[in-house]
Amino acid sequence: MTNSTISSHSESSQDHAIWLNLQKVISQSSGFKRWQQEQTIANEESLDVLVRRYLEETLETLAY
Repeated sequence: MTNSTISSHSESSQDHAIWLNLQKVISQSSGFKRWQQEQTIANEESLDVLVRRYLEETLETLAY
């Protein structure tokens, strides 16, 4: 029987690694770069925040 704490931690680590890879790929895309140029972005915003904003706005646009 697998310990749920260990399994949960492992899945969490895998999820985090996947998210970091997605951030990297998205931030290198032409769509993200174009979006970034159109935005007023504070210097303190992390890549994580920027990618999340980009994805939210993209999904909102697609929803219409």
